[in-house]
Amino acid sequence: MNKIDEFLKDALTKSSSDLHFISGDPPRVRIHGSLTLLNDTTLTIDFVKECLYEIMTGSMQRDFEKHDAVDFAYEIPDISRFRVNVMRHLNGIGAVMRAIPSKALTLDELNMPAAVRNLCKQNQGMILVTGKTGSGKSTTLAAMVDDINYRIKGHILTVEDPIEFVHQRKGCLISQREVGIHTTDFASALHSALREDPDVILVGELRDLETISAAVTAAEMGILVMGTLHTNGAGQTVDRIVNTFPSDKQNHIRTMLSTSLRGVISQQLLPTIDKPGRVAALEIMINTSAVANIIRQGKLDQLETAMQSGGSIGMQTMDSALRELLEKGRISPLEAYQQANNKQKFRSLIDDDDAEVE
Repeated sequence: MNKIDEFLKDALTKSSSDLHFISGDPPRVRIHGSLTLLNDTTLTIDFVKECLYEIMTGSMQRDFEKHDAVDFAYEIPDISRFRVNVMRHLNGIGAVMRAIPSKALTLDELNMPAAVRNLCKQNQGMILVTGKTGSGKSTTLAAMVDDINYRIKGHILTVEDPIEFVHQRKGCLISQREVGIHTTDFASALHSALREDPDVILVGELRDLETISAAVTAAEMGILVMGTLHTNGAGQTVDRIVNTFPSDKQNHIRTMLSTSLRGVISQQLLPTIDKPGRVAALEIMINTSAVANIIRQGKLDQLETAMQSGGSIGMQTMDSALRELLEKGRISPLEAYQQANNKQKFRSLIDDDDAEVE
C-alpha cells in the first residue's frame, strides 16, 4: 500500500469528492462543495514529495520536473480511481486528487430527465455537456456512454486526459485512449479516430481550435461526438465554439453547427437543504429547426426564448431548472438567486441582507 492510500481511503469514508494534499498545510477534503480539514497535521515538503513520487512513473516525474505540473489517473484496486493534478507552489509541491467512482452511475441513478436519455439515442451529430470545473460533467457523460453501451452494438472510442471512468464492454466494443500515454494530444487522436470505425467518440475536453474542428468534422461525417466545454449555458457554448475559429470561417462553422449540433446540456451542482448533498440543475437545449436557424444567423440572444418555448420536448433554461428545484424544497432561495441568470426573477424570495452578501 502506498502512503497516499491512507489519506485517500480516509477521504472516501467521509464521502468527499476531492483530497487537497498541499505541503505547508494540513490535508483537506471537499464535502458537498465545501473544503474541510481531514486532520490537523501540517504536511511537510519532503513527506508530500515522497507520497506523490511513490505513485508517479518515471515519465510522470520527468514531466513534473520539466513543466512544474502533471496530470494522471491513480487507482487503489477494488476501491476507487482518482484524477490527480500535481503542481509546484509557493510552499513546495502539492496535489489535488478527485475521486472517480469505480462504476459509472446510470441515467436513472442520476435522476436525469427524459430529454437527456433521448439525446443518447441520436446516432450522429454532436452533444455537448458544459459547466464549470466540478459541476459533474464527467459523471453525466459517463452515464450517457453507459446508456449507449447497454443499448446498442457498436464501437465507442474515448479520448481523455486522463482516463476517468473505465467502461466495461456490454453491447459495445470500448476503446479508451489517454492523452500523453496512448496519443500525443486530443486533435491527433480525433484525426486517427476517423479511421477506426467508431460509432461514438467521447472527447474529454474541447480545448483548442484543432480539436474542435476535428470534432465538428467527425460529427458531420455521421459519427456521434460527445464532449465537454467549460462554458455556462447553451448560448455561451455556441459562441465559444464559433469564436475559436478565425473570423472568415465563422459563418461556415455556424452553418455546420446548425446541422450537426444535437443538444447542449449545461449543469451546475448546488448544495441541498432537504438532506446533505448536492443536486444538479440542468439547462437543456435541443437543436430544433428554430434553434438551428438562430445558430445559423448568429442571433444567440434568442436561444433562451427558444428553450422556454421548447418545454414540450424537454428543453429548459437554467432559471426554470432552479425554480423547479426551489419549488421542490431541494435548494435554498438564496442559492437559487445566486446561481440564476436573471436574478431579478428571484429577488423577491430573499431579504435585503442576503442580496448585499451576494
